[in-house]
Amino acid sequence: MERQDEQPSRRRLLRGAALTAAAGVLLPGSGGAASAADTDYPLARWSGSSPTNFTASSRPSEYPVRRVIVHVTQTTFTGTLGIFQNPAKKVSAHYVVRSSDGYVAQCVRERDIAWHAGNWEYNAHSIGIEHEGWVDRPRYFTDALYERSAALTATVCDTYGIPKDRAHIIGHHEVPGATHTDPGPLWDWARYIRLVNFA
Repeated sequence: MERQDEQPSRRRLLRGAALTAAAGVLLPGSGGAASAADTDYPLARWSGSSPTNFTASSRPSEYPVRRVIVHVTQTTFTGTLGIFQNPAKKVSAHYVVRSSDGYVAQCVRERDIAWHAGNWEYNAHSIGIEHEGWVDRPRYFTDALYERSAALTATVCDTYGIPKDRAHIIGHHEVPGATHTDPGPLWDWARYIRLVNFA
């Protein structure tokens, strides 16, 4: 019989840590606990927002998804993820695309409502995609960023039956009541919509 006050062995501690880590990957909870295998877009990797920064929902049954909203972060990729993970910030987007290589992070499940547009109606009926960069620094709008983002947007449009046009793929500045200017005048809309349609 094992004594109650006996300290666990190193092997038992390591095995417990491994099981705990595996449970976190296999049994995702809310917010940031989901794993990369749980992303809605197969080429994305999970980097969950704080659960206080979005509204849990059951889209598209509760709110049909009707558009994609394009944003530019006005900060770095890593900075954006940090903002979304900060419970005090009250902001998120479904996806963030990195400038250098087009890496896609998913921060909010598509069924949930991200807080990205500054307009409840638009938040409830859209997918928000942030792009690393600044509106006045076009060097951040790399080929990789445009191509990977367009492939993501095409998949979102196909999933929800959204037309692949400028009436349904809009900039943050086009949201009613918007106080933001992103993606800005240097964003190449003609190129982006063409890439979306050929993705």
